[in-house]
Amino acid sequence: MDVDKISKMPVNGVYQAYLKKVERKGGSESDLVKVIGWLTGFDSKVLKSHLKNETNFADFFKKAKLNPNAKLITGSICGVRIEEIEDPLMKKIRYMDKLVDELAKGRPMEKILRSGL
Repeated sequence: MDVDKISKMPVNGVYQAYLKKVERKGGSESDLVKVIGWLTGFDSKVLKSHLKNETNFADFFKKAKLNPNAKLITGSICGVRIEEIEDPLMKKIRYMDKLVDELAKGRPMEKILRSGL
Protein backbone atom coordinates (compact mmCIF):
# COMPACT_ATOMS: atom_id res chain seq x y z
CA MET A 1 0.00 0.00 0.00
CA ASP A 2 1.42 3.41 -0.88
CA VAL A 3 1.90 6.31 1.52
CA ASP A 4 -0.59 8.55 -0.28
CA LYS A 5 -3.36 5.98 0.08
CA ILE A 6 -2.54 5.34 3.74
CA SER A 7 -2.37 9.06 4.52
CA LYS A 8 -6.02 9.40 3.44
CA MET A 9 -7.25 6.46 5.53
CA PRO A 10 -9.28 7.36 8.62
CA VAL A 11 -7.50 6.57 11.87
CA ASN A 12 -10.76 5.27 13.33
CA GLY A 13 -10.73 2.09 11.21
CA VAL A 14 -7.23 1.20 12.31
CA TYR A 15 -8.01 2.18 15.90
CA GLN A 16 -10.84 -0.36 15.95
CA ALA A 17 -8.43 -3.06 14.73
CA TYR A 18 -5.90 -1.99 17.37
CA LEU A 19 -8.57 -2.19 20.07
CA LYS A 20 -9.67 -5.68 19.04
CA LYS A 21 -6.06 -6.86 19.03
CA VAL A 22 -5.33 -5.41 22.46
CA GLU A 23 -8.55 -6.70 24.01
CA ARG A 24 -8.09 -10.16 22.48
CA LYS A 25 -4.77 -10.34 24.30
CA GLY A 26 -6.28 -9.20 27.62
CA GLY A 27 -5.47 -5.49 27.40
CA SER A 28 -7.82 -2.56 27.84
CA GLU A 29 -8.94 0.43 25.81
CA SER A 30 -7.62 2.75 28.51
CA ASP A 31 -4.14 1.28 27.98
CA LEU A 32 -4.50 1.76 24.22
CA VAL A 33 -5.55 5.39 24.73
CA LYS A 34 -2.59 5.90 27.08
CA VAL A 35 -0.11 4.52 24.54
CA ILE A 36 -1.50 6.55 21.64
CA GLY A 37 -1.67 9.62 23.87
CA TRP A 38 1.98 9.18 24.84
CA LEU A 39 3.00 9.06 21.18
CA THR A 40 0.77 11.88 19.90
CA GLY A 41 0.27 14.17 22.87
CA PHE A 42 -3.51 13.79 22.53
CA ASP A 43 -5.55 13.35 25.68
CA SER A 44 -8.52 10.97 25.65
CA LYS A 45 -11.00 13.70 24.67
CA VAL A 46 -8.96 14.90 21.69
CA LEU A 47 -8.27 11.33 20.53
CA LYS A 48 -11.98 10.45 20.71
CA SER A 49 -12.77 13.58 18.71
CA HIS A 50 -10.36 12.52 15.95
CA LEU A 51 -11.91 9.06 15.90
CA LYS A 52 -15.46 10.43 15.80
CA ASN A 53 -14.60 12.88 13.02
CA GLU A 54 -12.81 10.16 11.05
CA THR A 55 -9.61 12.19 10.82
CA ASN A 56 -7.21 10.72 8.28
CA PHE A 57 -3.65 9.73 9.17
CA ALA A 58 -2.09 12.78 7.47
CA ASP A 59 -4.19 15.25 9.47
CA PHE A 60 -4.00 13.18 12.66
CA PHE A 61 -0.21 13.24 12.74
CA LYS A 62 -0.07 16.84 11.45
CA LYS A 63 -1.95 17.87 14.61
CA ALA A 64 -0.01 15.53 16.91
CA LYS A 65 2.90 16.65 19.03
CA LEU A 66 5.10 13.58 18.72
CA ASN A 67 6.76 12.50 21.96
CA PRO A 68 10.50 13.30 21.82
CA ASN A 69 11.23 9.73 22.96
CA ALA A 70 9.41 8.29 19.93
CA LYS A 71 12.82 8.04 18.26
CA LEU A 72 13.60 5.30 20.81
CA ILE A 73 10.98 3.06 19.15
CA THR A 74 12.99 0.59 17.10
CA GLY A 75 12.67 -2.89 15.69
CA SER A 76 10.58 -4.46 12.98
CA ILE A 77 6.91 -4.11 12.23
CA CYS A 78 5.35 -5.98 9.32
CA GLY A 79 8.84 -7.09 8.32
CA VAL A 80 10.17 -3.54 8.00
CA ARG A 81 12.77 -1.99 10.31
CA ILE A 82 11.35 1.22 11.72
CA GLU A 83 14.78 2.84 11.66
CA GLU A 84 14.94 2.38 7.88
CA ILE A 85 11.60 4.04 7.06
CA GLU A 86 12.28 7.30 5.26
CA ASP A 87 8.80 8.77 4.86
CA PRO A 88 8.01 10.80 8.02
CA LEU A 89 4.28 9.98 8.05
CA MET A 90 4.85 6.27 7.50
CA LYS A 91 7.43 6.27 10.28
CA LYS A 92 4.91 7.81 12.71
CA ILE A 93 2.26 5.27 11.70
CA ARG A 94 4.73 2.43 12.24
CA TYR A 95 5.68 3.88 15.62
CA MET A 96 2.02 3.60 16.59
CA ASP A 97 1.80 0.06 15.16
CA LYS A 98 4.86 -0.98 17.17
CA LEU A 99 3.52 0.47 20.42
CA VAL A 100 0.20 -1.33 19.96
CA ASP A 101 2.05 -4.57 19.16
CA GLU A 102 4.06 -4.25 22.36
CA LEU A 103 0.88 -3.52 24.35
CA ALA A 104 -0.87 -6.55 22.88
CA LYS A 105 2.13 -8.73 23.74
CA GLY A 106 1.90 -7.70 27.38
CA ARG A 107 5.10 -5.67 27.52
CA PRO A 108 5.22 -3.55 30.70
CA MET A 109 3.80 -0.04 30.20
CA GLU A 110 6.99 1.68 31.42
CA LYS A 111 8.94 -0.11 28.66
CA ILE A 112 6.32 0.65 26.00
CA LEU A 113 6.45 4.32 26.97
CA ARG A 114 10.25 4.26 26.93
CA SER A 115 10.44 5.35 30.58
CA GLY A 116 13.79 5.06 32.27
CA LEU A 117 15.66 4.00 29.12
